Amino acid sequence: MYAVIRTGGKQYKVAENDVILVEKLGGEAGDSIQLDDVLMLGDDDKTTVGTPTVEGASVAATVVEQGRGDKILVFKKKRRKNYRRTMGHRQDLTVLRITDILADGKKKAAAKKAAPKKAEKPADDAPEAEAKADKPAAKADKPAARKKAAPKKAAASKAKDDTKKKPAAKKPAAKKKAADSESKE
Repeated sequence: MYAVIRTGGKQYKVAENDVILVEKLGGEAGDSIQLDDVLMLGDDDKTTVGTPTVEGASVAATVVEQGRGDKILVFKKKRRKNYRRTMGHRQDLTVLRITDILADGKKKAAAKKAAPKKAEKPADDAPEAEAKADKPAAKADKPAARKKAAPKKAAASKAKDDTKKKPAAKKPAAKKKAADSESKE
């Protein structure tokens, strides 16, 4: 069985266990995503075309990873106007693995969504969370000491600024140029 889905303004023909690269969708690696924008369903002998979508159909997928695409250079130019601009762009992408194609997606999808909720409940351990919260509080004292050292660095940078101002006074060089122009006359 295959399906044609629409996501990110593009259409993809997918089958079960296919891995596709789509524009960024919300979710972390391992999360399940339900894609409800199914334009067409097909089997070996039967094809259902939606108007514009197939009602009740959905595609279940899991997020494999979140990433970014290759860099694309964007170059603009207007001839004879000395106008040139170069920019780069990297698109955020999501890698999906198609797990199931559902002709009536509501029944099976509800069962799959219920399973992750059960897994989240045992993960709550309050004593461990409190112990972890105390450690960052102890580390918070150290950056305060570093902040006191910051004004000393600022004073050192002011001294460097004074040294930069000294070379700017090159007025004697201007007098030499005046002397050179007098000697040429």
